[in-house]
Amino acid sequence: MKNTTYPDKTVINFCPTGMVPTKDMTPFVAITPSEIIEQTHEAYEVGITIAHLHVREEDGTPTYHKSMYREIFEGIRKHCPDLVICGSSSGRNFPEFEKRSEVIELMPDMCSLTLSSLNFVRQASMNAPDMIMSLAQKMNDFGVVPELECFDLGMVNYGKYLISKKIIEGPFYWNLLFGNIAGFQPDFSHIGLALKEIPDDHFVSLAGLGDYQLPISMAAVAMGLGVRIGIEDSIWWDHKRERLSKNVDLVKRTHDLILMAGKELFSAKEFGELGFYNRRKVTD
Repeated sequence: MKNTTYPDKTVINFCPTGMVPTKDMTPFVAITPSEIIEQTHEAYEVGITIAHLHVREEDGTPTYHKSMYREIFEGIRKHCPDLVICGSSSGRNFPEFEKRSEVIELMPDMCSLTLSSLNFVRQASMNAPDMIMSLAQKMNDFGVVPELECFDLGMVNYGKYLISKKIIEGPFYWNLLFGNIAGFQPDFSHIGLALKEIPDDHFVSLAGLGDYQLPISMAAVAMGLGVRIGIEDSIWWDHKRERLSKNVDLVKRTHDLILMAGKELFSAKEFGELGFYNRRKVTD
């Protein structure tokens, strides 16, 4: 991570589902609440720091319903009591604030906060300034720590703006995502420029989308940064696309990288106790 106080500890941010992968694309994606709970528990047993979670309807369609998030959060808490749980507030399929923010009311530890609008290959994700600030305020009201999600340098700049205005308060954790056609590209010039703009006492994880998951994971671990991995970002094990991934295998491979780099996992408990557990739950 960028936080220089913990140069030898690696955050693993586990993303088992997302909004795009379907059972037609890969049988290994977690869709139902029981699958998401089971795969997260399996990853937790190997060792992860954060679980970044989405929910789906029975037919696999992305949804926002608080009741489904509640079932998943409660199931994960039962088996993974100290895991840092992060819910998605994405508006890619449901742009209304009321829908996007339902999950915040469950008081998870963190929720994703995408810091600007962006285009994917076939779809746009709209995040107007008033939406971002409203989500950030509601997270603050419910003790939820924002997971600052950035696909380009403008999002980093906007995140710093929100911090300067004290709309977002620390501790700070950033996910930088590389490989989307309309954003950061997976090369060291883009990585270096983004990191240069983020203060040294903030935590940063890198994600590689599609074919770039493994090389970005390798770079992140070598640079002392956190790693975001999971089928949400890539269904493939290899860049030749000859083998589909299982989520637990991606976690195990990341542990191999951490071992080779002479580092260790940042445990969920240790990371959470730095201020990344839900603030209201900690103080109540």
